[in-house]
Amino acid sequence: MRAKTAAVSDLATREVVMVGPPATLLECAQAMRNRHVGSLVVADAAGKPLGIVTDRDLVVEALALQLDPATLTAGDVMSTPVATVRLDDDLFDALARMRERGVRRLPVVDAQGRAVGVLAVDDLLGVLAEQVDSVVRVLKAEQTREAVTRQ
Repeated sequence: MRAKTAAVSDLATREVVMVGPPATLLECAQAMRNRHVGSLVVADAAGKPLGIVTDRDLVVEALALQLDPATLTAGDVMSTPVATVRLDDDLFDALARMRERGVRRLPVVDAQGRAVGVLAVDDLLGVLAEQVDSVVRVLKAEQTREAVTRQ
């Protein structure tokens, strides 16, 4: 059994940029540009996530196929079913969910299932780097202690 790590609430971005399924891909691209994000949570009127649209979706599902981004909608290209995490979920459980689903971003939901944040793999990289650094420091300290002891 592994030790519990930090919670999703410790790292998740609390600003969620949402659109409804009828939003055109042109509107999605403009929202991404204006809000400086690479993904949008597609949500119902209550704020419950239905899917995600990423900048990659815009390129692969519309532009590369020469489809009109002014007529295609978020509902047409969003990734579903959407995987979510809760604020109190463990970060390593969230990472496992990303790996299982093959996604880099997860909407964070509250107890009522409403989007309250987004957790991206980029958010996890800093924490994982710190953990690896700690392991390296332990190994170096042990090697130093052993070298001094064996002299």
